[in-house]
Amino acid sequence: MSRFYDKIDQTFSEFIDKQKMFLVATAPLNGRVNVSPKGMDTFRVLSPTRIAYLDVTGSGNETAAHVCENGRITFMFMSFGKQPMILRLYGTAEIVQPGDASWDELYALFPKLPGVRQIFVADIASLQTSCGFGIPEYELKKERTTLNQWARAQGESMVDYWVDHNLESIDGLPTNLNLEGREGLEADA
Repeated sequence: MSRFYDKIDQTFSEFIDKQKMFLVATAPLNGRVNVSPKGMDTFRVLSPTRIAYLDVTGSGNETAAHVCENGRITFMFMSFGKQPMILRLYGTAEIVQPGDASWDELYALFPKLPGVRQIFVADIASLQTSCGFGIPEYELKKERTTLNQWARAQGESMVDYWVDHNLESIDGLPTNLNLEGREGLEADA
């Protein structure tokens, strides 16, 4: 049975910390719904009603386009272990990019990964749990390193990749990705 909550308490925060993968869902007012799998230790609970996740370069930048348009965002965590549970966080997000006032403080919370684009910060309005009885049990075999290797190999040409693939959504919405002020990010990774 599902239940709603109004904050991320310690139990939910600990559950989130244990998950190696989460999903991010956004949608434009008109166009395609996007659901993106995320991992790589990129999610942080900032307070009982605020979270942040570090966004690295991917094939598209749908989440940013949708957040720029309307701010709506949903996160979903699933237990693949013995104790089943699904946790959804519903909120409104904003994007923090290198050079923004809160960038340094937020970026310090995450591992230094190559290909960093932005940080999404969301105010969480509600949480929902559901049983997760239909989710199979899995064991993590290992973390993939392919994305990090690819991003490191891009080097300075990453900006060219962003220009070609990350400045607008598949529905033509702008992502507002700032291509400036990124000096030193690759050096840390």
